[in-house]
Amino acid sequence: MIYTLTTNPAIDMNISTNGIQAKVVNRTYGAVYTPNGKGLNVSYCLKRFHIQSKVLGFFGDFSGKYIVEETQKKSIETFPVWVEDITRINIFINDGKEEFKFVNEGSYVSDRKQEDMLRIMNGLADLDTLVISGSLPKGIGNQFYDEVMEICRKKQVKVILDISSDYLKDLMHYRPYLIKPNDEEVKDIFGIIMRDEADMVDALHYLHEKGAQNILITLGDRGSYFYNGKSVFFAGTKNVELVSSACAGDACLAGFLSVWLDQPGEVEQALKRSAAVGANVAESNGLGPMDKVDDYEKEIDVRRVE
Repeated sequence: MIYTLTTNPAIDMNISTNGIQAKVVNRTYGAVYTPNGKGLNVSYCLKRFHIQSKVLGFFGDFSGKYIVEETQKKSIETFPVWVEDITRINIFINDGKEEFKFVNEGSYVSDRKQEDMLRIMNGLADLDTLVISGSLPKGIGNQFYDEVMEICRKKQVKVILDISSDYLKDLMHYRPYLIKPNDEEVKDIFGIIMRDEADMVDALHYLHEKGAQNILITLGDRGSYFYNGKSVFFAGTKNVELVSSACAGDACLAGFLSVWLDQPGEVEQALKRSAAVGANVAESNGLGPMDKVDDYEKEIDVRRVE
């Protein structure tokens, strides 16, 4: 069973306005409130492709309750650890030309609550794949990653890491099954600047040598690269009118996993779905209906680089 871990979930409020001005009342329209969090988004997207997963996370107060209830409405089993703080609410504003992102820091998670989560994970008999996504909230240090990775190592769990923390490079010795950084994260975490495709190939080989069994590097509207230790692939994108990029990266990962986890040889199809889902989500508030994925897949070009 696939589990997703979101340590810092949120409610996302996506709103639109006809321009933003200071010292006046700015009227908005089209407000969309969605349960959110990077691991949660992966679970929601997997559900779209009829793949079951279960959710782990820290939740608090009315906003946390809303996320858990909405997740359960999707028939996704949830294992919440309840904290005393309020789960954060993020705001994304589209003024018709640009997107403005206001992301809060999240709720405080005590040592005792972290221990509760580790205890739950230790007791999961059906855990075979764990997707760890997003940032750490207040109270959780990098050692939490190590504790989770140790549990997964002992249980022989495949770990997929989609985190922007510098600590990613310290987790490579656990040999994660897949990592999904973007180009900026590769630069910030590993100090690698990728100017062209040759640099990209070198970076993929380097990350594999450091311990990652598989690497998916996303470049936003410039495509993505994948390396499995044998071959390098590049996937293009589908151009769409951006409404919100808030969930697109998580959707790309979920789209890829929906094919690749069960069929690791179907890399090209996995990359096509990944790009199609990301594009479809980017033209929606939140995850949106994801109703154009099949059509967009036909427009994605994938080529083997080496």
